[in-house]
Amino acid sequence: MLLAVDIGNTKIKAAVFEGAALISKFTFDKNEAAEETEKIFKKHRAITHSILASVGKEEEKLFLLLKEKTQMLEVDRDFVFPFENKYGTPETLGIDRMVLAAGAVLRFPGRHRLVIDAGTCVTYDFIDCSNAYLGGAISPGLQMRFNAMHTFTAKLPLLYPEMPESFIGSSTTTSMNSGAVNGLAFELEGFIERYVEQYQDVMIILTGGDADFLAKPLKSTIFANSNFLLESLNLLYLYTNRK
Repeated sequence: MLLAVDIGNTKIKAAVFEGAALISKFTFDKNEAAEETEKIFKKHRAITHSILASVGKEEEKLFLLLKEKTQMLEVDRDFVFPFENKYGTPETLGIDRMVLAAGAVLRFPGRHRLVIDAGTCVTYDFIDCSNAYLGGAISPGLQMRFNAMHTFTAKLPLLYPEMPESFIGSSTTTSMNSGAVNGLAFELEGFIERYVEQYQDVMIILTGGDADFLAKPLKSTIFANSNFLLESLNLLYLYTNRK
């Protein structure tokens, strides 16, 4: 069994895989990393290998625990990815975006792919059908938009996303909700439309913590999978082992 671990900006996500099958998934705070991972090992005693990717500060206790209990593979910039990185500043490209790009290449070979990760920020990553990573975009995530309206104004309340009943808000709270949720949905549709217009046959992959929520108002045909980063780590592990 393989334990895949994604250390994000705010949370740690982990999943146990048996071959290509996702057996179980976990989410916990960074300050609980070692304790929660110990619980995973107790629940799944057949785990022998692990793969780790981190976009933030490395959790030392977790790192040492994985090295002690498994054959650990850490994804870093020296990793051999299944795509050609043509980003203008490759040293600044986040490991999470590289893992998602790798997963898109391995899961959907021979296609143009646009991976949209709707988390703390919304990232757009485009890999063409020749497996060249060309770049994308970064914008504020859904909760970040609500936080910004509350923080940088005098009277707007702090809200959390709800699906708007209409694009016309009839109060301050419904107007804020429409602006944040519908605004991001329009942004997503706009980006998708431009990529499809230029490249025609594009596989759209929507992932991240807000993927399931944002998939509802989108008109475009997308592959929505909130677990895609963890599954991409597993695919990358299998790809590395094959090589």
